[in-house]
Amino acid sequence: LSDIYAMGARPICALNLVGFPDGALGPEVLGRILRGGADKAREAGIDIVGGHTIQTDEPIYGLAVTGVVHPARMITNATAKAGDLLVLTKPIGVGIVSTAAKRDEDDEGAIAGAIALMATLNRGACDAILAVGVHAATDVTGFGLLGHLRNILRASQVGATIWLDAVPVLPAARRYVARGLVPGGTHANWRFLSDHVEFEAGVEKDEQLVLCDSQTSGGLLIAVDPTKADALVAELGRCGTPVAAAIGRLDGEHPGRSRVARSRQ
Repeated sequence: LSDIYAMGARPICALNLVGFPDGALGPEVLGRILRGGADKAREAGIDIVGGHTIQTDEPIYGLAVTGVVHPARMITNATAKAGDLLVLTKPIGVGIVSTAAKRDEDDEGAIAGAIALMATLNRGACDAILAVGVHAATDVTGFGLLGHLRNILRASQVGATIWLDAVPVLPAARRYVARGLVPGGTHANWRFLSDHVEFEAGVEKDEQLVLCDSQTSGGLLIAVDPTKADALVAELGRCGTPVAAAIGRLDGEHPGRSRVARSRQ
């Protein structure tokens, strides 16, 4: 669904894609998974019209979603402009919090807030970007904030500076990363991005990992003309997005590369 919303499109239907270990888990578990997907699809205003199920060693669930958008109004990650501000609509860190929960080390009970964020549709963010008009957008998922930003930078042939102190992060994620509670995917993202991101002196490894954290159902990362940034932030607030934070700026230097500074300069 987030892929559809990030392009300014309207979802129209979905298919279930399910892998389930029927020898290890009872059918009531599968029923709850399918019911949760159906409830979220209903919230998005669409129907699940079918699907595919296979037997797997662990449960896997997702949706294949079809959406529609007029070609002249489609938003992509390839049309960002130098000078644009970058706006993020959900805090990051859910991958770190999820890892803490999986290891039974979520002593702050942060997983409840992380689940609420993951279950929040990006429909409101889509409504806002359509109302205001933006240059580019993407959803933030497995490649992390800096990984999905890199995709925008490469496709649009621009560079970026991220203001670390402006990036919204789940408070528990900051503490858990210091305890080594980091997903393998987040470490993989950090290793890959080492050739594409310059971290300002004083930005510690733990802070770098948070920016690379592999997200599930993260927010939208939006490139908007600075003259429209205030209007976008206001509209995102009106549409009820979890956050509406200006976290950086695009530039014409070093296309495809980003720099992380401690604060806005």
